[in-house]
Amino acid sequence: MCAAPAPESPPSDIDRNLEQTILDLLDRRAPTSTICPSDAARAVGGDDWRDLMDASRSAAARLVARGEVEITQGGEPVDLRTARGPIRIRRLRP
Repeated sequence: MCAAPAPESPPSDIDRNLEQTILDLLDRRAPTSTICPSDAARAVGGDDWRDLMDASRSAAARLVARGEVEITQGGEPVDLRTARGPIRIRRLRP
């Protein structure tokens, strides 16, 4: 018998801060521009930004699920769950 998956815990203050920072950074750029998850991690984490990279990618995934952004590689949308290597985040195109 398989165990039920553990419920996701609610986003922490850092998680919400990363989400908002991603959106704020994108708002300051052209509609077609992208950011790297490290941009948000640096803005939130300062010198300890590397510790926030996984959290920043997770924040981007939540924004994708809400239909606010998309993840790209080589300028093309990709599924973050299967993407390997560097990714970019951009506003969802209408």
